[in-house]
Amino acid sequence: MTLGAVVIGRNEGERLKACLTSLVPLCRRVVYVDSGSSDDSTTFARDLGITVVELDPAAPFSAAKARNAGFQALLAGGPIDLVQFVDGDCVVMAEWLKAGAAALAENPQLGLVTGWRSERYPQASVYNAMCEVEWHRPAGEISTCGGDMMVRTQAFTAIGGFNPAVIAAEDDEFCLRLGKAGWRLQRLPVSMTLHDAAMSRFGQWWKRSVRNGHGFAQLGDMHPPHLQRERLRVWLYGPILPLVFLLGYFTTPWLSLLALSAYALSFTKTARDLNRKGLGRSLAIKQAAFLTLSKLPNLLGMLTYYRRSWAGRDMRIIEYK
Repeated sequence: MTLGAVVIGRNEGERLKACLTSLVPLCRRVVYVDSGSSDDSTTFARDLGITVVELDPAAPFSAAKARNAGFQALLAGGPIDLVQFVDGDCVVMAEWLKAGAAALAENPQLGLVTGWRSERYPQASVYNAMCEVEWHRPAGEISTCGGDMMVRTQAFTAIGGFNPAVIAAEDDEFCLRLGKAGWRLQRLPVSMTLHDAAMSRFGQWWKRSVRNGHGFAQLGDMHPPHLQRERLRVWLYGPILPLVFLLGYFTTPWLSLLALSAYALSFTKTARDLNRKGLGRSLAIKQAAFLTLSKLPNLLGMLTYYRRSWAGRDMRIIEYK
């Protein structure tokens, strides 16, 4: 089966160069879609002989829009059976492309396969280390996955590709529609990509958490009850418990104690679970603290989505790097 690749990026610099270099020798055709980069991304890609698509900066960017544009450019070069989608901050493993293509060739019911993503520099910061934990998911049948995926062209076309209005968790939304259309999705026990989160500052982590909250709310509107548990946790630990604490502070002190106890219980359980998964005690405690705090930026992201939706405004991307 013929395999092509679509890479999306914006100011990824050396990360993009590593990504494209890992794909060119292994795919029949590669398309790079750029979302308004100010670095030399497009020049480097063209020098490799890669087809480059530059999105119109007059319209809001989104990963979904970029992937759709890349898919169309790929097909314009001739028929293709399978498409590997990958973010420009990832290096693709050669063994993955062979394994993914083989799985799709063997099982015509599979519309999508993904593999294991790992963080390239997990020791660089606690934020990178949190991504490494986030990427660890069991192999087998799945309902959703991240943006690194190999998709059957027939399946992609059948559901109309990605929804360009979704600016966070657009990959989840795509997968949900794929499953509803009758296609199977599978995560293979094969290393797929090395991701470089490049997060070294608290502000980056905060913005990424805001983006996650936006995704919780938007997908909740589009595909209820998907991510319902995540939204409920945000409402509980975001506005409700702080309000209970303040109410208790001015009226009944035990209410404040109850709110603090809920945070302490959540933190302790999260730290214990991370420790059981193999994280050292110190790192588990740090990550548990950030995960407990994340409900606040998640709440801001959810409220941002609701405000945009009610006002009929465009859903614009939330960048963290």
